Amino acid sequence: MKLIDKLKEGPILSIEVLPPSRGHGVEEIFRTIDQLMEFPISFINVTRHAPELAYVESDGQIVKVTKVKRPGTVGLAAALMHRYRIDVVPHVICYGMDKYQIEDLLIDLHLIGIRNVFVVRGEYENPLSEQQDRSSYRHAVELVQHIANLNRGVYLYPTEGSEPTDFCIGVAGYPEKHFEAPNMEEDLMNLKRKIDAGAHYVVTQMVFDVEIYKRFVQMARSFGIHVPIIPGVKPVVNLKSIYSIPKKFFVTIPASFVSQMHQASSSEEEFRIGVRFAAKLAEDLLAAGAPGIHVFTMGRAKATKAMLQLLYSKQV
Repeated sequence: MKLIDKLKEGPILSIEVLPPSRGHGVEEIFRTIDQLMEFPISFINVTRHAPELAYVESDGQIVKVTKVKRPGTVGLAAALMHRYRIDVVPHVICYGMDKYQIEDLLIDLHLIGIRNVFVVRGEYENPLSEQQDRSSYRHAVELVQHIANLNRGVYLYPTEGSEPTDFCIGVAGYPEKHFEAPNMEEDLMNLKRKIDAGAHYVVTQMVFDVEIYKRFVQMARSFGIHVPIIPGVKPVVNLKSIYSIPKKFFVTIPASFVSQMHQASSSEEEFRIGVRFAAKLAEDLLAAGAPGIHVFTMGRAKATKAMLQLLYSKQV
C-alpha cells in the first residue's frame, strides 16, 4: 500500500532500520523487529549508504577503493516484506550511482513490489563529489523528478509502450534547517522544489520539541507545502547521546530534558527518563496534528519498544 493512501486511514507508525554491516546477516535485524511487531507498524524504512573512500591491501599493494559499509538495502527490503508481510520504504540516494544505475535500481524495486521510496541526497564520509559527472545527480530534487517521470512512463532509455511505475515518493525535511542551508527560508524553498517535482510526503529529521515541529509545519504551509509532514522521533536513553547527537544531526535538545538526564543517578534511571520523554513527545506530536510518527530505531529494539509501550498504553 502506498504511504500517502495509508495516511488517509489515520496516523501511521513507521520505524527505520539499517542494513547489516558488510559480512553480517539479517538475523539481528529480525530479532529487533520481532520485538516491535506487537505495535501497529505501518511501514519499515530501510536506509541506504553512500560509498566511502577506503584503502585495502590487494596483491601486496595498498589500493584506494570505494566501499559501502552497509550494502544490502534491496535485499533487506525484500526479506522484510517476505517475513512480515509489511510495506517497506527503501531509501534511494543520489550519491554512489549514476542516474542510469539509479533507474535500474528503481526498476528492481518496482519489480519486487516496492511502491514507496524515500529520496535523500546522501552524505559521504569522505567526499567523492569530484568523481561525479553529468550522468550523476547532485541534489535530491533531480532524483525526485526522475522518479516522477518514471511514474509517467518516461524512462531514460526511450522505450516504446513502456509501463509507468507507481511509486509514492517521500523526502526529508529539516525543522531546524539543513546544516548547509544559510537560513530557514532557503531551506524551505529547497523543500518546496522537491514537492513541486513530485514528492508526496515529508519525514523530518529527528525533533525533540513539539513547538519546533509545529513552527516548521506552519512555515512550510506558508511556503505552499501542503503534503503530510511526519515528524521523526529518536529515543535518547543515555547522557552520552545527548551530547553526541547534536554534533552529528544538528538538532536542539531541550534544556529541561538535559537537566533531568544529568540528575539521573544510574544508567537505568537515564533509560527510564529518556523513554518517558520520547513517549510524551510522540503523544504531544500526535495531539498537535502530526499525521504519524517515524521512529529512528538505529537497530536497537529495547528503547523503541519501551517508548511504544508507554505511548500505546496511554501512560505517558
